[in-house]
Amino acid sequence: MEDAFELAEDGAEFVITRYRDSNANLRTQLIRIIERAGLKRWPKLFQNLRATRETELAELFPMHVVCAWIGNSELVAAKHYLQITEDHFHRAIENPGQNPGQQAAELARNDSQPRAATHQKTPVLPVFAANCPKLQCTEVGVARLELATSRM
Repeated sequence: MEDAFELAEDGAEFVITRYRDSNANLRTQLIRIIERAGLKRWPKLFQNLRATRETELAELFPMHVVCAWIGNSELVAAKHYLQITEDHFHRAIENPGQNPGQQAAELARNDSQPRAATHQKTPVLPVFAANCPKLQCTEVGVARLELATSRM
Protein backbone atom coordinates (compact mmCIF):
# COMPACT_ATOMS: atom_id res chain seq x y z
CA MET A 1 0.00 0.00 0.00
CA GLU A 2 2.83 2.38 0.80
CA ASP A 3 4.41 1.71 -2.60
CA ALA A 4 1.07 2.31 -4.33
CA PHE A 5 0.69 5.57 -2.39
CA GLU A 6 4.15 6.74 -3.44
CA LEU A 7 3.45 5.89 -7.11
CA ALA A 8 0.02 7.55 -7.18
CA GLU A 9 -0.38 10.90 -8.88
CA ASP A 10 -0.57 13.97 -6.62
CA GLY A 11 -4.14 14.54 -5.44
CA ALA A 12 -5.32 11.05 -6.48
CA GLU A 13 -8.33 9.87 -4.50
CA PHE A 14 -7.51 6.15 -4.90
CA VAL A 15 -4.07 4.57 -4.85
CA ILE A 16 -5.19 1.24 -6.27
CA THR A 17 -7.09 1.84 -9.48
CA ARG A 18 -6.83 -1.54 -11.19
CA TYR A 19 -9.98 -2.92 -9.55
CA ARG A 20 -12.15 0.21 -9.50
CA ASP A 21 -14.29 -1.10 -12.37
CA SER A 22 -17.62 -2.44 -11.06
CA ASN A 23 -17.27 -5.49 -13.34
CA ALA A 24 -14.02 -6.63 -11.68
CA ASN A 25 -14.27 -10.08 -10.10
CA LEU A 26 -12.28 -9.67 -6.91
CA ARG A 27 -13.36 -13.00 -5.40
CA THR A 28 -11.82 -15.07 -8.20
CA GLN A 29 -8.53 -13.18 -7.96
CA LEU A 30 -8.47 -13.53 -4.16
CA ILE A 31 -9.07 -17.29 -4.47
CA ARG A 32 -6.11 -17.53 -6.88
CA ILE A 33 -3.89 -15.63 -4.47
CA ILE A 34 -4.89 -17.86 -1.54
CA GLU A 35 -4.32 -21.05 -3.54
CA ARG A 36 -0.96 -19.79 -4.84
CA ALA A 37 0.09 -19.16 -1.27
CA GLY A 38 -0.77 -22.78 -0.44
CA LEU A 39 -3.44 -21.81 2.05
CA LYS A 40 -6.90 -23.26 2.59
CA ARG A 41 -9.74 -21.04 1.34
CA TRP A 42 -12.31 -20.15 3.97
CA PRO A 43 -16.02 -19.62 3.28
CA LYS A 44 -17.42 -16.12 2.74
CA LEU A 45 -14.04 -14.61 1.91
CA PHE A 46 -14.90 -10.92 2.04
CA GLN A 47 -17.30 -11.20 4.98
CA ASN A 48 -14.58 -12.99 6.95
CA LEU A 49 -12.00 -10.35 6.03
CA ARG A 50 -14.44 -7.65 7.10
CA ALA A 51 -15.22 -9.45 10.37
CA THR A 52 -11.54 -9.86 11.16
CA ARG A 53 -10.83 -6.18 10.57
CA GLU A 54 -13.85 -5.03 12.56
CA THR A 55 -12.74 -7.24 15.47
CA GLU A 56 -9.22 -5.77 15.30
CA LEU A 57 -10.52 -2.21 15.21
CA ALA A 58 -12.90 -2.88 18.12
CA GLU A 59 -9.86 -3.67 20.28
CA LEU A 60 -8.47 -0.18 19.66
CA PHE A 61 -11.40 2.21 19.16
CA PRO A 62 -14.91 2.78 20.57
CA MET A 63 -17.61 0.74 18.79
CA HIS A 64 -19.49 3.77 17.48
CA VAL A 65 -16.31 4.87 15.70
CA VAL A 66 -15.59 1.39 14.30
CA CYS A 67 -19.18 1.03 13.06
CA ALA A 68 -19.02 4.42 11.35
CA TRP A 69 -15.85 3.33 9.53
CA ILE A 70 -17.11 -0.15 8.61
CA GLY A 71 -20.62 1.04 7.78
CA ASN A 72 -22.81 -1.05 10.04
CA SER A 73 -24.57 -0.69 13.40
CA GLU A 74 -23.32 -1.90 16.77
CA LEU A 75 -26.12 -4.50 16.78
CA VAL A 76 -25.09 -5.86 13.36
CA ALA A 77 -21.42 -5.82 14.41
CA ALA A 78 -22.14 -7.78 17.60
CA LYS A 79 -24.40 -10.28 15.83
CA HIS A 80 -22.45 -10.91 12.62
CA TYR A 81 -18.91 -9.54 12.71
CA LEU A 82 -17.21 -9.38 16.10
CA GLN A 83 -15.24 -12.51 16.88
CA ILE A 84 -13.51 -14.13 19.84
CA THR A 85 -9.85 -14.57 19.00
CA GLU A 86 -7.06 -16.77 20.32
CA ASP A 87 -5.47 -13.61 21.69
CA HIS A 88 -8.54 -13.02 23.87
CA PHE A 89 -8.07 -16.47 25.44
CA HIS A 90 -4.33 -15.97 25.94
CA ARG A 91 -4.85 -12.59 27.61
CA ALA A 92 -7.54 -14.07 29.88
CA ILE A 93 -5.17 -16.86 30.95
CA GLU A 94 -2.27 -14.46 31.55
CA ASN A 95 -4.40 -11.96 33.53
CA PRO A 96 -7.32 -13.85 35.10
CA GLY A 97 -9.83 -11.58 36.78
CA GLN A 98 -8.05 -8.42 35.71
CA ASN A 99 -9.44 -5.90 33.30
CA PRO A 100 -6.89 -4.57 30.78
CA GLY A 101 -7.31 -1.08 32.22
CA GLN A 102 -6.62 -2.16 35.79
CA GLN A 103 -3.21 -2.15 37.38
CA ALA A 104 -1.72 -5.31 38.78
CA ALA A 105 -2.14 -5.87 42.52
CA GLU A 106 0.54 -4.38 44.75
CA LEU A 107 2.92 -6.90 46.28
CA ALA A 108 2.69 -7.53 50.02
CA ARG A 109 4.77 -5.27 52.26
CA ASN A 110 7.41 -6.65 54.60
CA ASP A 111 6.56 -4.49 57.61
CA SER A 112 3.17 -3.89 59.17
CA GLN A 113 1.74 -0.62 60.37
CA PRO A 114 1.62 -0.10 64.12
CA ARG A 115 -1.80 -0.70 65.67
CA ALA A 116 -3.50 2.09 67.51
CA ALA A 117 -4.42 1.31 71.10
CA THR A 118 -8.06 2.14 70.36
CA HIS A 119 -8.24 -0.32 67.45
CA GLN A 120 -10.78 -3.07 68.04
CA LYS A 121 -11.60 -6.01 65.85
CA THR A 122 -14.90 -5.51 64.03
CA PRO A 123 -17.36 -8.32 64.78
CA VAL A 124 -18.11 -10.61 61.86
CA LEU A 125 -21.85 -9.95 62.07
CA PRO A 126 -22.64 -6.53 63.53
CA VAL A 127 -25.67 -6.36 65.82
CA PHE A 128 -27.71 -4.22 63.43
CA ALA A 129 -27.30 -6.81 60.66
CA ALA A 130 -28.65 -9.59 62.84
CA ASN A 131 -32.02 -7.81 63.02
CA CYS A 132 -32.53 -7.83 59.23
CA PRO A 133 -35.11 -10.27 57.86
CA LYS A 134 -33.74 -13.23 55.95
CA LEU A 135 -34.19 -13.16 52.20
CA GLN A 136 -33.85 -16.38 50.33
CA CYS A 137 -34.34 -16.92 46.62
CA THR A 138 -34.70 -20.53 45.53
CA GLU A 139 -35.37 -19.91 41.82
CA VAL A 140 -33.55 -18.10 39.07
CA GLY A 141 -35.82 -16.37 36.58
CA VAL A 142 -35.55 -16.53 32.82
CA ALA A 143 -33.59 -13.26 32.69
CA ARG A 144 -29.85 -13.58 32.29
CA LEU A 145 -27.72 -12.91 35.33
CA GLU A 146 -24.92 -11.13 33.47
CA LEU A 147 -24.90 -7.37 33.37
CA ALA A 148 -25.77 -5.85 30.03
CA THR A 149 -22.83 -4.19 28.28
CA SER A 150 -22.79 -1.17 26.03
CA ARG A 151 -21.14 -3.21 23.26
CA MET A 152 -24.21 -5.27 22.48
